[in-house]
Amino acid sequence: MDSQYNALPTHNFVSLNSLTNRQCSLIKGYIVDIANRFNKCFPSFTPLHSEFSPGLRVIDNFSNCISFNVCDKGKDDKSHAHQLDDMVLESSSFPFTTIIVSDASIKNNVATFISHMHINNKTLIKMIHHVVHVTSTEAELFAIRCSINQATNFDNVSKIIVVTDSIHTAKKIFKPSVHPYQVQSAAILSDLRNFFKHHENNFIEFWECLSCLK
Repeated sequence: MDSQYNALPTHNFVSLNSLTNRQCSLIKGYIVDIANRFNKCFPSFTPLHSEFSPGLRVIDNFSNCISFNVCDKGKDDKSHAHQLDDMVLESSSFPFTTIIVSDASIKNNVATFISHMHINNKTLIKMIHHVVHVTSTEAELFAIRCSINQATNFDNVSKIIVVTDSIHTAKKIFKPSVHPYQVQSAAILSDLRNFFKHHENNFIEFWECLSCLK
């Protein structure tokens, strides 16, 4: 192959470094140097990520450490609400169980993520994030990601309970099929893998809380 195709260009002609002093002086606001994207400063996803390789996936190796409690559409909402109440009351008495309640909403293109973390009936962490121009699924996944990341940093936590009204989004974390949110999924799976490997009895539960129950 011709040598001209063997080497990638080391300089981007539309980066800020290529602008003249006059051109730079005409810029009237904050802009991002396009070279940053070429230098991989932005999140990216590779389909060869180990978290999605068959046989190496978290769901393949730790399936007995993950459970989903989904609201039964055929039953009264009050029945599921009672189950949630009983679960919270019981789990709040265990010092090694953390309960995470996460939610995300979008208004005027501004997404707000809120998550509360409780252990032994005490609030440990409350996180609020704002970001613009993201989808509701991205917002929900990010809220779950931040919560799980915080929970797995506590050495004494052996069980994580995530309460969310976006149970379908939580299930995307473990889906092996390609979807546009795998950057978030890979980060969550990496935290969970370390959490499960830390002790064989470590466990995570996802509980669905319908919006009407909040």
